[in-house]
Amino acid sequence: MLLKVFKNTVLFSIIIGISAVTFSCKNSVRQDPENTKHETLAVNDTSNTQQDTSEIDQTITVAANRTSQYLPLLKGKRVAVVANQTSVVFKAEGHTHLVDTLVSLDVNLKKVFAPEHGFRGTADAGELVKDGKDTKTGLALLSLHGRNKKPSKAQLEDVDIMIFDIQDVGVRFYTYISTLHHVMEACAEQNIPLIILDRPNPNGNYIDGPVLEKQHSSFLGMHPIPLVHGMTIGEYAKMINGEAWLINGITCDITIIEMKNYNHNSTYSLAIRPSPNLPNDQSIVLYPSLGLFEGTNINAGRGTEFQFQRYGAPFLDKNHYSFNYTPVANFGSKHPKHKNETCYGVDLSEVNAERKFTLKYVIDAYNNATDKTKVFNTNNFTTHAGTATLQKQIEAGLSEAEIKATWTDGIESFKSTRRKYLIYN
Repeated sequence: MLLKVFKNTVLFSIIIGISAVTFSCKNSVRQDPENTKHETLAVNDTSNTQQDTSEIDQTITVAANRTSQYLPLLKGKRVAVVANQTSVVFKAEGHTHLVDTLVSLDVNLKKVFAPEHGFRGTADAGELVKDGKDTKTGLALLSLHGRNKKPSKAQLEDVDIMIFDIQDVGVRFYTYISTLHHVMEACAEQNIPLIILDRPNPNGNYIDGPVLEKQHSSFLGMHPIPLVHGMTIGEYAKMINGEAWLINGITCDITIIEMKNYNHNSTYSLAIRPSPNLPNDQSIVLYPSLGLFEGTNINAGRGTEFQFQRYGAPFLDKNHYSFNYTPVANFGSKHPKHKNETCYGVDLSEVNAERKFTLKYVIDAYNNATDKTKVFNTNNFTTHAGTATLQKQIEAGLSEAEIKATWTDGIESFKSTRRKYLIYN
């Protein structure tokens, strides 16, 4: 059965596929002995950009759909899951949450850990998420964005194996990779194996931005990687282990369930928003660039329906900008910057956004601020940038090309390291 849906010019096709190969932390590859049916999500490969979309037959099977690969690992085990609203198994008629799928398959699921934004993905950015109970399954929900960001020893006492399944967007300050670090560390300390169900990186085709400096490590960036890292969750987990980034250099016993038919040049349109303020493909493509505004006093569309598709502030020059908007409290942003104030700036919701990182928006806003002292929230900007140098470079009037030239050595060094941990071409 084939169902075709067009969304943001990207072709979706949900079809029945056949499982093939998986990857484990021991770098072994095993064939799927079963002809188990799995649903796949079709996307277009950028190498086929001149080809009519009706002729494209590139399909991605996310790891969660490859149940024959990981269900045997769960047999007889007490299982915990790290999941949110993106943790789904795709079906011809839609999708089913991974937790509901595992329960229906009689997996002994003990509890669910939820990252930033919560299990259902409704909490504001940075908002503390409380522990609770899933009303549908009755399972305990434990927050990894509340009192603690790492599962405790007590929380893992009745767990034999963990599953991590969260959709990432490939940007260092998007906190799901920090949650991955803490989960790996907790599992390593308690000798609990971790299964990682891999998903595509929608910004996985490039690497850019300053490499984080160790003295500026935080939950918004824990490791010395560029702002845009070009890795999937599974590949990043391999790097965490391989580079000995966990406490005392310990390693986590990870098994990575691969996707089928994914490569780093594939474009991928997310069926479910990965967080409240990334509502569509446009926002996800622009997020690496507009996300830096989170470290400024400039609004990046929060409090509107065009999050990370516009930017503005009351102190940007209204004579220079013809566009303005007024942020209000809404889903995912109870207290947006400049709430109920007119913001002057730029609308990017209709531009043909390229999958690349640029400083031009931040530089533009700074250059056209009527009071430049109001632009940067210095500590927060440094945390997002991963370096204190970037703000100084912008304030000194350096061009984007001049600034990017200072990143070259760091990026090339990272690419060399990254190459060791790639699963996909």
